Amino acid sequence: MTARHRVPVYVALAVLGLLTGAAGALVQAGWAAGGVPLALAGAAGLFWGGAQLTRGKAGAAVPAAGWLVAVVLMTMPRPEGDFVFGTGLGSYVFLFGGMLIAVICATLALPAVPVPADKGR
Repeated sequence: MTARHRVPVYVALAVLGLLTGAAGALVQAGWAAGGVPLALAGAAGLFWGGAQLTRGKAGAAVPAAGWLVAVVLMTMPRPEGDFVFGTGLGSYVFLFGGMLIAVICATLALPAVPVPADKGR
């Protein structure tokens, strides 16, 4: 990936992280049995996909930062006193599970893309 393509890709990954965090916050409480695994699977797919796309750890860290910003904003109480997150084990599994997945995807070492022998000279 060239340097001029890198910035738009990271911006897009950050926006996708925000959207994934907001959608996951709504889905995890909405479906009793399958909401948390679905929300965590979406986050894991984005984090790992970003790392694979950029071939670097920042590709997982940037959408994870966007996800974290969205989740933190969703946990704050609204002026009316309402919360987006419900009380219960599922909310904590979503929060800590998402952070754990983000750390795992950001710390896994990705091998560099091999360069053909004739182009390396």
